[in-house]
Amino acid sequence: MAYRVNPSILAADFANIERELARIPNADFVHVDGRDNHFVPNLTFGPQMVGRIQDVSPVPLDVHLMIDDPERWAPGYAELGAASVTFHVEASRDPVALARELRRLGSRAGVAVKPGTPVEPLLPLLPEFDQVLVMTVEPGFGGQEFMGSTMPKLERLREAVSAGSGSVWLQVDGGITRETIVTAARSGADTFVAGSSVYGSDDPAARIEELRAAARDAHSH
Repeated sequence: MAYRVNPSILAADFANIERELARIPNADFVHVDGRDNHFVPNLTFGPQMVGRIQDVSPVPLDVHLMIDDPERWAPGYAELGAASVTFHVEASRDPVALARELRRLGSRAGVAVKPGTPVEPLLPLLPEFDQVLVMTVEPGFGGQEFMGSTMPKLERLREAVSAGSGSVWLQVDGGITRETIVTAARSGADTFVAGSSVYGSDDPAARIEELRAAARDAHSH
């Protein structure tokens, strides 16, 4: 199994975004959080800022939209060239139709669930998505503690994917460290968003390799 580490640019130095992106050339994707101060109580990047990050990033963008009305806004991020666009199932009126539109526009289509949202309704729909993001913290703010109580959802998703629901990536976001990545990998995750654990390191690129190796080792034991 391939393991992907997607550093969250929210943990980087905003005043030097281009330099910060250059520090993670070995990342699989750059994770970019879009928050609207409605779906979650925080405000971050919008389309204009994401477009500029897209212009200067040496690695593809993995955009996570914590916003209301994703049917209206999410396609615009695919049109900007984001490699992956993830929206929240709790905010979407028709997740399958939106995922199909994102794919039509050339982006991978991801769907995210908050810690308290069950994944069972998504299981029969998995082939419609390229990625399912299980939030391991409450969405809205970085630096929170990893919620181990979300692992049964990952295990259920991994069972469903292994049983033949295509090649859906299972992503986790929130509190990912060298310790918690082991727990998440053993529960079935293969794609990991890491913010402060990467950008809090003196050598972010080396930390990415450490995290990837920890996930690989966890799966092999």
